[in-house]
Amino acid sequence: MTIIEAIILGIVQGLTEFLPVSSSGHLEIVKAILGDTSVPQESLLMTVVLHAATALSTIVIFRKEITELVTGLFQFKNNDQFKYSLKIVVSMIPAAVIGVLFDEEIESLFGGQLLLVGCMLILTAGLLFLADKAKRTDKAVSMPNAVTIGIAQAIAILPGISRSGATISTAVLLGIDREKAARFSFLMVVPLILGKVAKDILSGDIASSQIESTSLIVGFLAAFLAGLVACKWMIALVKKSQLKYFSFYCLAVGLGAIIYTFI
Repeated sequence: MTIIEAIILGIVQGLTEFLPVSSSGHLEIVKAILGDTSVPQESLLMTVVLHAATALSTIVIFRKEITELVTGLFQFKNNDQFKYSLKIVVSMIPAAVIGVLFDEEIESLFGGQLLLVGCMLILTAGLLFLADKAKRTDKAVSMPNAVTIGIAQAIAILPGISRSGATISTAVLLGIDREKAARFSFLMVVPLILGKVAKDILSGDIASSQIESTSLIVGFLAAFLAGLVACKWMIALVKKSQLKYFSFYCLAVGLGAIIYTFI
């Protein structure tokens, strides 16, 4: 893998982890247009490194909140920090269960299902548009909300549905304050990313990866820096009710994917 390829992969990973455009959906579209063999597959090691970088960028952005949560947990009391952490854990359960029980079925959806991708991108567009028009409130995330947002995250496993778009839109449509919705959406994914990284490391498959350390370092830095920018940008966009622009983009790409299917 060249340095340029590592930088591109890092930037794409950093941006699409936070922006509501569905990285998996875009990858499927590119694969369909260019052919599976035309899109080089990054090694598992590079995937782990890039995921670790985006997790770190989230931790840096929300370092104050995370520090408060960890500090509160070690007080071993039923305080606000413990309750919030419990909501994050609860929100992770649907995606974790689906990922474990239906791993093969999910993998089969990432094999040129362009019509599915197009439809799911349009669904993402609809969610983003509705969330952008939702009434502003100062409501916090409740336990039932956490379950519903977690289900939205599980559904976002489908190619074409943006994880951040689905979770933030669902939270806003539930009446949750926009900034709190974005904060919860990004914090809830950190344990999942770290869990995925740990799973890949423990699998032993990384040992077979052959990538120069320079490419790994450059890819990590690119993903980390892009993640910092995208995370801050996404929070600002949600607060300013500017999700509709991503809605229009997803609608256009989704319709394009569907049209391409029938050409």
